[in-house]
Amino acid sequence: MNKDIISGKWKQLKGKAQARWGDLTDDVFDVAEGDGQYLAGKLQERYGWERDRAEKEVKEFERTLN
Repeated sequence: MNKDIISGKWKQLKGKAQARWGDLTDDVFDVAEGDGQYLAGKLQERYGWERDRAEKEVKEFERTLN
């Protein structure tokens, strides 16, 4: 699924993302609006992950949407 599709369906996908990363707040997901780089940055910040792991998590999430 590409970024445009994710951004367009973000309101529906937001619940799935919240279930996966429950420590992130609603505000983070509202600002992210499907922006994988922003989301990866917030995952790094909240969970203390390295950049590669955070980006991998976001890519895996995107794959589950197909």
